[in-house]
Amino acid sequence: MYSSLAYSAIARRASSHGISRMSSQPPEAKAALPSATVLSAIQQFAAQDAFTSDSLHPFALTPDDNIASLRKLLDTANQAALSQQTNISYAVQQADQNVRHVVQSLRKRVGITFGEDIPLERTQLPEWFMKRLLDWGTSAGMEAFNDPERDGHSTVVLGGKVLVVDIDFSINRTHPEKPVIDVATCKTAYAIPNSTATSSTGNSISLDGFLADAIRAFLNEVQKDDAERDTVEAARLGRLLSDHFAYLMKLDHLALSEGDGGLRWFNFIDRMSLEVEKLAGSEADAIGRQEYGSAVPLDIFLVRSHALPLPYLTTPSISFLTYLSPLAYLTLLRTSSPSKSTTSHLPKLDISFNHLRTALTSHPRPPGATLATLVLSPTAPPAYHADSMSMSALDTRLSSSAVPNAAEMEHVFPAAREAQGPQGQQFTWILDFTDGGKHPGVVMSKSRMHDIEVVVNPFSGLDHIESGQVSYGTGSWVDLLLNPQAFVSPERYTAIYTSPTSAHPPLQLRLTTPNEPGFVLEAVPVRTLKEVWGILEIVREQCWLNETLRSCQWVPEGLNQDPSSEEPDDTTVTDDDLQAVLKGTVQPRKIPVNVSLQSQPHSDALFGGADMDAFSLGGTTSQRRPVIVMTTPERPQISGLVEIRVSFDPGRPRGVAVGVNGAMGVDLRLDAMEEVCRRGGAVWVAWEGVEEGA
Repeated sequence: MYSSLAYSAIARRASSHGISRMSSQPPEAKAALPSATVLSAIQQFAAQDAFTSDSLHPFALTPDDNIASLRKLLDTANQAALSQQTNISYAVQQADQNVRHVVQSLRKRVGITFGEDIPLERTQLPEWFMKRLLDWGTSAGMEAFNDPERDGHSTVVLGGKVLVVDIDFSINRTHPEKPVIDVATCKTAYAIPNSTATSSTGNSISLDGFLADAIRAFLNEVQKDDAERDTVEAARLGRLLSDHFAYLMKLDHLALSEGDGGLRWFNFIDRMSLEVEKLAGSEADAIGRQEYGSAVPLDIFLVRSHALPLPYLTTPSISFLTYLSPLAYLTLLRTSSPSKSTTSHLPKLDISFNHLRTALTSHPRPPGATLATLVLSPTAPPAYHADSMSMSALDTRLSSSAVPNAAEMEHVFPAAREAQGPQGQQFTWILDFTDGGKHPGVVMSKSRMHDIEVVVNPFSGLDHIESGQVSYGTGSWVDLLLNPQAFVSPERYTAIYTSPTSAHPPLQLRLTTPNEPGFVLEAVPVRTLKEVWGILEIVREQCWLNETLRSCQWVPEGLNQDPSSEEPDDTTVTDDDLQAVLKGTVQPRKIPVNVSLQSQPHSDALFGGADMDAFSLGGTTSQRRPVIVMTTPERPQISGLVEIRVSFDPGRPRGVAVGVNGAMGVDLRLDAMEEVCRRGGAVWVAWEGVEEGA
């Protein structure tokens, strides 16, 4: 073995004799030359001796050399041109792919809708629409077929494994330059493959009409004149239709996975809708016999009965109209024609169902309308929805209804726990208040959020009790309702309520915010119809309170106040003013009114609380109605305060109860005050408490 010194000596001797150690590259290896470019290929012909000018003729000594050089030049020029053309084509193709990728990415963004690519040539519209319809079906996972046009008709068939949608279109070519396409018939059918059940086939007339109306709405928009057509609205309607197909394919997969019993995923909505519509009709008849005759006002129906069922309103499922603000109701009433319902089981209301459904499905939706839709959501069921915890005796809430046996109605939704979607995806029935994220949810107080939690999970809140007070600066649910962008929670809000006829001085309202946080209710997992009724009862109370507060323009007290807006004090006082003060007949500039909301402490684990009301398991929550308390000074020459309490009460004829303490010498008509509150003037009744004959 050599030492390091000996090894170095041997290496130097080997080097002197031309021997070297092996390296990664041989000595003769050289760097690879760069590939030829267009410039290098043409550069060889730029030399002065590339062509001999005096021998460019066939009788020269060496004509073949020049001819070969010229041919090489032509070949090089052709290759350069082809290379440039290929490069340009590649650049154009890359740009086209990039643009398509950007457009597709932008179209997938939630809440943003781009215009529909409607052809400019009107004659191409029928073929373009058929292609769009097939694209919507295939994107949802359907098999799509289109029969060629024949005798003014064309048929499109969209089908899954269970569901088949057969749509016949009529094409009017009376004016060849302006063809008109419309839905002639739309029929749905479903059958389980290789089913042994006798009732394996069927159809839904309601679903047929729903899909036909959705397609017809898109056609009506795209076939408008250029000056009236809205491509963005057309794209929105097309996106809705595509979503409907995708939702039906969810049901299709679940129905196929269950075999003979899978048709319930398509049938149960129709069966449940028929029964809840009959219940709504019975409730309307009971209310009508008491006071209103044949047609019951819609706003009275909504506060005294269950929510109004509207099957197949915005999705292939059922929606519930929970509440309408007074302004929304009056707007619908003034624009509606007399109701002429030919369906015997539907409730007889003062607003026709056609007009109501048209208004609720318009874009944007009328403000003041609260809708909840029962849909399947691709989310795993919560842990407390285990079958062992489904206790119908506990997960219900007492509902107000004019029909005594309304509480006996029950529907258990098809369980999606065992039936899984593609790639093992699970589904849950949810009560959606946002219409798939298209609208904001409902602002709820903490106590009512707990009430909802008790409805869906009766055992919540029994293992933890904590204070329900709000720490300084964290905000109240009133802030979330009136001033959601505020960084600091004000202690009070103020508003000026002016008499429309100037018969009374303005009311200066001061609202004290309750020490209770708030949340935005968007979707609730549900299992039964009773859970839906209980949740909507709670949401209806909150909506009444929210819309009553929104009837005034509230501003935070002490924040961003404009000193110039304050009225200057009078510097000149006359004898008449002095006598009016002494006699108590002076007219105040403003009537101060303090407004407060009844606090409702609760106990719960998720949302907190302050007592043990959770042991009631939802039974006593129906007794805690929202109350607005207003206090104002008595009329001049009378000391003291007038207290007016306006509360939500479905047992009253107008769904609201008014109580007055004080107001000595004032002839008050509580029924008239309740009618004022029903019309949205809950704050206006403060004038009644201080003015004679108001």
